[in-house]
This record gives sequence, C-alpha cells and structure tokens, in this order.
Amino acid sequence: MNLRERYDAATAALEAPFAVVDLAAFRANAADLVRRAGGKPVRVASKSVRCRALLEEVLATDGFAGIMAFTLPEALWLAERRTGDDILVAYPTTDRAAIAELAADEHAAATVTLMVDCADHLDLIERAAAGGHPVRVCVDIDASYRLLGGKVSLGPRRSPLHTPEQVRAFAQQVLKRSSLRLVGLMAYEGQIAGVGDQPPGKPLMGRAIRAMQQRSRLELARRRAAIVAAVRELTDLEFVNGGGTGSVETTVAERAVTEVAAGSGLYQPHLFDHYSTFTGRPAALFALPVVRRPGPGVVTCLGGGYLASGPADEIRLPRPYLPTGLSYSGTEGAGEVQTPLLGRAADTLRIGDRVWFRHTKAGELCERFAALHLIDGDRVVRTVPTYRGEGRTFL
Repeated sequence: MNLRERYDAATAALEAPFAVVDLAAFRANAADLVRRAGGKPVRVASKSVRCRALLEEVLATDGFAGIMAFTLPEALWLAERRTGDDILVAYPTTDRAAIAELAADEHAAATVTLMVDCADHLDLIERAAAGGHPVRVCVDIDASYRLLGGKVSLGPRRSPLHTPEQVRAFAQQVLKRSSLRLVGLMAYEGQIAGVGDQPPGKPLMGRAIRAMQQRSRLELARRRAAIVAAVRELTDLEFVNGGGTGSVETTVAERAVTEVAAGSGLYQPHLFDHYSTFTGRPAALFALPVVRRPGPGVVTCLGGGYLASGPADEIRLPRPYLPTGLSYSGTEGAGEVQTPLLGRAADTLRIGDRVWFRHTKAGELCERFAALHLIDGDRVVRTVPTYRGEGRTFL
C-alpha cells in the first residue's frame, strides 16, 4: 500500500476538506530534531503546532523542554491548562490586561516569560503588573547579518539591540527594576534557520545563500558569545535561546547557547524541503475533494486558498502532494472556494476523490481546521482539536 492509498484508506469515513497528521512521520521528525540538537534541550515553537494534544506529546518526548509561545494570551491559556511549565513568549506584548492577569497569578508568573528589547516595554509591563508578582523577562537580541557598515541587514527585523554594549546597557536597565526578573536571552537567526540553502533549480543562488549563511554563523557566534558573557557578568541566566528548525546543528554548536527553538520541523511543511543539513518527513497534510472535471487534464477541488504569510510570491501557495504530477492554473491558483489543478494525474481522479496538499508553513494550517485526524498506519487513531477547535484564535 503506497502513501496515498494508506491515507485514503485511513480517512475513508471522513468528508473532505480535513487535515491530518501522520504520527509516524511526526514522531520521526521529533526524534531527528533531538538528534540534531546533540544533547541540548529543544524548546518547541507552539505557533508551528497549534494543537495542545500534539504539544503535550512533544513535551513528553526526551530532549524537548519548554514552549516558545507567540502571544501572551496563548501562554496564559497554556499555563492555566498545565500544558508546559516553562513558556517563553517569543514576541513583545502590549496587552495590558494580559500582563495584569500574568502578574496576579502566582503559577502563571512563575511559568511565563515575556520578551523585551526596549525601555518602553519595561515601562508598560511595570505599569500593567503593578502590585502583582515579579514578571520574568527575556532580552531579544538582533541576530541579523549586517553588511556595508549596517546599510544592509540580512535577517528578520526584530530587536534594536545588536552589540554586546547595547545588550549589557539594556540588561542593567532591567536589573534596576525590582518588579522584573531577567532570566534569559534570545537571538533568532532567521537568515539561517528560515532560508533553505538548496533552492531547486538555482545552484548559483544556493551557493550564494550558503556563503552568506556561513559568514553570518561565524559573525553571530562571536557576537552572541560576547553578549552572553557581558550579561552573565551582571546576573545569572536560566537560558540562552537561539536558532530554529533550519539551524539546529550550528546553533547548538555555540557554547553560549543553552537551548534551541524548533517547531516547523515537526510537521515539515514544504518551505523546509530545501536544506542540505536535514530531510524531514511530511507529517501535516490537508485533503480536498474533487468536485469537477472541466476537461481533459483538469480537475477542480473544493476550497484550497490557504496561503501562508510572508512575501507575496508563489512559494506561499500550498503544494499539491498526492497524487504527484498536479499543478495550479496560472490564472486561478489556489482559490477561496475552488482550486483547479492541471496535469496528467487529473485524468486518474474521479468526482469525490481526494487530492492531498502540504501547506507552506506549519501551524498556519491549523487556523483553517478545527481538528487534526491523527493517522497511525492505515487508520485514524484519534481526532484532536486545534487551537481553533478549542475556540482560540490568538492572532
């Protein structure tokens, strides 16, 4: 039984559209992330999973420790349900009500850490948390690779704190505030972790990407080590977080880094197919039903316009996966209510058959579906709610 036959057999009783997670692939990907981390703990990025049942499974796996959440309300919800006892919010928050709730709850205040990178963040947290428990904070460091004296910056536009001097001075500001506790540092090298170094059909671009990433790794390793040393002169730190799915090996090789973040590698969306250092197994898929056969070499599926965030380019489209050999119409693409697909494989499909797709990103798929059907072998063994299925849409 091939992969498509297995998925079709497992979900024969379901009506498409629906989403699934192949547990064998999911668990193999988790084990590979742990292997790549080389003994350092992996903090799971919840935005790439968005399903409490699967977060809990990952956290029960040796080698994983802690959650990297994407909003404070999400972190409070996870803490309340005891999904994880160490939750780092990866992005700054201005949600005053949520900060007040955090500071008022002893368990949440001991479990959740907020991200900061400027004095305005500190002021806002102090005002919102007044009278409550001390708030744990982590300093976000700019990990971008700068060229031409800083005129060119390669990497995510995140923190304004780039140099050891800037980070040390900001850490001193945090330490002066009795209502805050500085517990960690984070630096996300998105130009390495989030950029595949083997773009298909573009060998010269691949060479340029690998050269850039190698230079960026060396620069960041030196700078991150200096930053960590400068802050450790002021205070003890519980953790120094870095990296992502695409940079696990190189990030954990830095002595200054104590843990690595990863999440997308669990589902292995197609954005992560083109890395030279690892190969994941597609684990999260969605199925659309064939509802029309407009002509030879064409079928039309119901729905499918599940575009990923990021720059508006072709790679943000979900990718037809099974059967192989299908592609989008250049005039319609992935549509809101219908998606035409072209190719010889279309002539093998009948009304009611499924086409299986892979999303560009990981967790964004869960914003489209209320449940994930977990497949083990050739059967669905469990159906679990996504965040959306639990009535939670945090962004």
